[in-house]
Amino acid sequence: MPRLLLCLSLTLTLALPAAEPPDRVAIRKKMEKAMGPMPGADRKVPLDAKVVSEEKLQGYVRRKITFASEKDDRVPAWLLIPNTATKDKKAPAMLCLHQTINIGKDEPVGLGKQDSKAQALHLVKRGYVCLAPDYPSFGEYKYDFQAAFKRGDYQSGTMKAIWNNMRAVDYLQSLAEVDGERIGVIGHSLGGHNSMFTAAFDERLKVIVSSCGFCSFATYMKGNLKGWTSDRYMPKIASEFGNDPKKMPFDFSDVVISFAPRAFLAVAPVKDTNFDVSGVKDVIAAAEPTYKALRVADNLKAIYPDAGHDFPEEGRKVAYEFIDKHLK
Repeated sequence: MPRLLLCLSLTLTLALPAAEPPDRVAIRKKMEKAMGPMPGADRKVPLDAKVVSEEKLQGYVRRKITFASEKDDRVPAWLLIPNTATKDKKAPAMLCLHQTINIGKDEPVGLGKQDSKAQALHLVKRGYVCLAPDYPSFGEYKYDFQAAFKRGDYQSGTMKAIWNNMRAVDYLQSLAEVDGERIGVIGHSLGGHNSMFTAAFDERLKVIVSSCGFCSFATYMKGNLKGWTSDRYMPKIASEFGNDPKKMPFDFSDVVISFAPRAFLAVAPVKDTNFDVSGVKDVIAAAEPTYKALRVADNLKAIYPDAGHDFPEEGRKVAYEFIDKHLK
């Protein structure tokens, strides 16, 4: 290319206006129509973290803790701190969210029967401080959703979980061993969409990994959204939107678009009977233009392992390398 044309080409490239980031406020308002409003800052109380127990294990310390998420409510959680993390050598951190399982937080730290779901255990061994809280009503966390709804505290278990997870990020940022600018979130199934919903409201989460966590509402169970309507999730999907995807005020494409330009990885096995892989591909395709416009196309990634509703070894390898790339 002649020098003059090269200079002109460079000038035109540099002169292109920056792409507009997604309207996250508008997207959150759409989500709140189904989830109920995010509590105001006045709901915050001091974390008042308490250590219930502590064990020194191979390469890390495991602490059972509780912290106050709001008045009269404490969240039980496991905190894993690698021996390499100190106040002088701060480590990145990961919020590790469990699937639908009675033992709740115990599974991510390796106290369950499935190693494939032990993300906190795997990641602490890679040098991450990991926090694994109980979702309300799982593990040691007794929670009365109906009482909370009647008090007007929440309109969904989903929003309560988001609030708790945001307080969990507050807790991680308070730790001397944690670099508060390098925090991510990962989860499988319930933990997968719990991670996504939380990251839509909390931009401090710089990398998001969802395994078997979502598909478009139209492709979920052939369009029957009843599975999303329990008190643990979003009862308004039934009471106000008739379990009808066409009436939903938001979809997962909105959620993923809201992440841009942050890093998001979807692990979506092709044989997942909970979340149709075609619906995952629809969501990713809808979000791609936003990531491309912001010139961060590599920050949006999806893989489709030949597996069922699981977090297979292939997916975990890609996920952990993806997290390392963006947080280390």
